[in-house]
Amino acid sequence: MAEPILSVRGLDVAFTGSGRSVPAVRGIDFDVHANEVLGIVGESGSGKSVTSLAITGLLPATARVSGSIRLGGVEITTADRETLRRMRGNDVGMIFQDPTTTLNPVLPIGRQVIEGQVAHGRIGSAAAAGRAIDLLREVEIPDPAARAGQFPHQFSGGMRQRAVIAMAMSGQPRLIIADEPTTALDVTVQAQVLSVLARRQAESGAAVILITHDLGVIAEVAHRVAVMYGGRIVETGRVEEIFARPRHPYTIGLLRSLPRIDGAEERLVPISGQPPAPARMPSGCAFHPRCPIGRDRPICAAEAPALVAVGAEGHASACHFAAEAETADTSARRPEPRPLTPEGAAKPAAEPPLLRVDDLRVHFPIRAGLLRRQVGTVRAVDGVSLDLRAGETLGLVGESGCGKTTTARAIMGLLRATGGSVAFDGQDITNLPRADMRRVRRNMQYIFQDPYASLNPVRTVGDIVAEPLHIHGLFDQMGGEKRIAELFELVGLSRTMLDRFPSEFSGGQRQRIGIARALALQPRLLILDEPVAALDVSIQAQVINLLQDLQRELRLAYLFVAHDLSVVRHISDRVAVMYLGRIVEESAKTDLYERPTHPYTQSLLSAVPVPDPASRSRRKRIVLQGDIPSPARPPSGCAFHPRCFRATEICARERPAFVAQPGGTTRSACHHAGPLDASILAGAAR
Repeated sequence: MAEPILSVRGLDVAFTGSGRSVPAVRGIDFDVHANEVLGIVGESGSGKSVTSLAITGLLPATARVSGSIRLGGVEITTADRETLRRMRGNDVGMIFQDPTTTLNPVLPIGRQVIEGQVAHGRIGSAAAAGRAIDLLREVEIPDPAARAGQFPHQFSGGMRQRAVIAMAMSGQPRLIIADEPTTALDVTVQAQVLSVLARRQAESGAAVILITHDLGVIAEVAHRVAVMYGGRIVETGRVEEIFARPRHPYTIGLLRSLPRIDGAEERLVPISGQPPAPARMPSGCAFHPRCPIGRDRPICAAEAPALVAVGAEGHASACHFAAEAETADTSARRPEPRPLTPEGAAKPAAEPPLLRVDDLRVHFPIRAGLLRRQVGTVRAVDGVSLDLRAGETLGLVGESGCGKTTTARAIMGLLRATGGSVAFDGQDITNLPRADMRRVRRNMQYIFQDPYASLNPVRTVGDIVAEPLHIHGLFDQMGGEKRIAELFELVGLSRTMLDRFPSEFSGGQRQRIGIARALALQPRLLILDEPVAALDVSIQAQVINLLQDLQRELRLAYLFVAHDLSVVRHISDRVAVMYLGRIVEESAKTDLYERPTHPYTQSLLSAVPVPDPASRSRRKRIVLQGDIPSPARPPSGCAFHPRCFRATEICARERPAFVAQPGGTTRSACHHAGPLDASILAGAAR
């Protein structure tokens, strides 16, 4: 085999800024070859990003690095500053998670894309502008000559990430490190970015390290996988082998806790407990406190297992009981699927809606000039109608900027509606006076995306959960401290935690506290705005199971706002798809996922990464061109027509009606609604 582009041996990284050494990476080995994509996966705090920063020599002064990192014959761990500078300019391209912080807001995009090569003397200043335009064209930025002179705030999120890819590829590096390059992107934009990255990597023959927590992305683009936990690599091998025959309990746990867009609708099986903090690493195997095989075995608590070969060539696992992990009957340990509604409950469709939204509109004025005159209107929500019954979950999905969160906040009365109506339990609550709306909100509660930002950091969590009861004057009437303790136990937390502060909890625990606060007043409707988007996959599974259990026990109605279509399929009864302020398709879950009729829904579903490497050759992805238009300047006719692979002349001229489709529960707004046939798919996919 040819020499690897990158070779890492015995890498240890510890941080000393706190006064004592805190290990972040503990003795890892791996190689990456030309034309190869190595995926590194693991939960937050596993050491993935620290590894990438060590490779590029970007760790802070408080980091202590030992071991060997060789890139093209250069030993990174002992290289001086100038050597590292040349290496980063010539041999390594770095793609960070957030393109907004990667790009300088006061410099034009074109200058930023090429400035590294100018600084390293690889291209003259006279030729730089032309080369920048070529690079933007290569990553499919529309009108690159004009865009090169624009600034980062004038680019969409997907375009900014493509510009960062152009910057990383500008010097034709031998190694590209992509650290969560698609985490903050919508699924359609993610598909665009992954397509561009894969094509540019194939053209250049570079080696790629792809760091992500998204197992679907890994399954679609990686050749080999390294699974990290507690600062170590616990399993590594070819991507097909890892997904088909995992040999470490942690890898098995990750795959079993993952909601799948192509999977059976079973109850998720989360990994118990929380990932360890680097400062409090367990003895022996770091995973043993959470491991169903080694939790009670003395050797697992006493001795850290070595990473040794198992099974196929190149497959290795760091587990004392790898053979047992392979032969364990994982299907038998899955609980039986349970219905979302309690036994004997009436079918949701037989009841009048608990929530009914009719032609809801939320418009924001655009003002300019000294007199702040209105010069335009942002049509954030432009005619949304939906209904929701007790015990039912309605998933609301779509790209960023489509109006999902604005719709949810307008229903809750946190934003004033411009038009239309919202009725809760038969009462019109549209633009109610503040005092009246407060009484209604006793039965309607909101759970936010960021569980930390939604909790007051200077109050104990017991006080936070009790706050709604105090606001409504019901604290003593509903049981006082006993009620708060019961709420903590209801969401799986101990009543001994009541006097702690939010900073003392993990992300998943903080989200449970937010759920407990929302349940304090015994509401009938919960509006959940991306409630699991910020959580690791195993913690996400715990929260999803909790929400389903609470719905069964309390017969809650959920409006579940999300962009993760796999999670939405798992938890929802019905799904509504939004695009540019309107619902373009709505259906029962099974009909929508198996028989979508709107081209936008079909594009969304085709773009979702599936955690199954064997499906790579069978799946055809519809990669949408362009970005979602501005709601301040919506296109004429059908808002989706500029990006639609079925668009005809009527689509640009006439807005389609939202009508029922034959043979199911689906309603959609499309002049050409219908299933995908082979000829359409061949023309739309690539």
